[in-house]
Amino acid sequence: MSGHSKWHSIRHKKGANDAARGKIFTKHANLVTIAARSGGDPDSNPALRLAIENAKKENTPNKNIERAIKKGTGEDKSAAALVEATFEGYGPDGIAMLVETLSDNRNRTVTGVRVAFSKNGGNLGENGSVAWMFHRKGVIEIVLENTAPDSEKIEELEMLAIENDAEDVIISTDENNTEIEIICDAKNVFALQELLNSSGYEASAKVSMVAENMIKVETTEHARKIFRLIEALEDHDDIIAVHSNADISNEIMEEILAE
Repeated sequence: MSGHSKWHSIRHKKGANDAARGKIFTKHANLVTIAARSGGDPDSNPALRLAIENAKKENTPNKNIERAIKKGTGEDKSAAALVEATFEGYGPDGIAMLVETLSDNRNRTVTGVRVAFSKNGGNLGENGSVAWMFHRKGVIEIVLENTAPDSEKIEELEMLAIENDAEDVIISTDENNTEIEIICDAKNVFALQELLNSSGYEASAKVSMVAENMIKVETTEHARKIFRLIEALEDHDDIIAVHSNADISNEIMEEILAE
């Protein structure tokens, strides 16, 4: 999972214009719509509560969120029917890619996904070609500023997560900061996030498809190729999430961020 959160830092750095923000709002609205299909009350629907929380962190307007909830619950009768679909394929140098979409026009979506892969060194695969590598998990991210990875605070956080059913705790260093990524059962992610926040940590959470076997990306140029494909896919409004099994070091990520 190393490097996943920094990809979003690159996206923010490169895409701070109005058009890019509009795409971010659209993607968060689609995620809210999907979550709202299980109920429009965030107090009784943790997935919706999490989607709303993440949308607000990206400054998605409240009216967009409210409209997305109505689409998901079916209250908005004028909204076009949206269908979820997942596409599988391979990126540069055989990196496995899983692409989640939400669309009212499957032909448009298929064309957009196929073009993004073909123009950026990737290949669409058959159903089942890579999906078996990924599992839906809860992912919690915490950044501790000016904290060494061997500090007692890190050890205490790791023990707290493990004692509350975390499946994995990944620790990496970024300049003077330490980043912690906690993997857990998707059903428990919101409860674990609340526990960590109440314990004094600032934890962000999401539900994501996590690869069971990662492939280490050895060079900056290889990482750039992967990012170009991810960026091409994420620029399509129908695509709500792109997952891969690329393991990118902080050093390579920092080099790309500095460009």
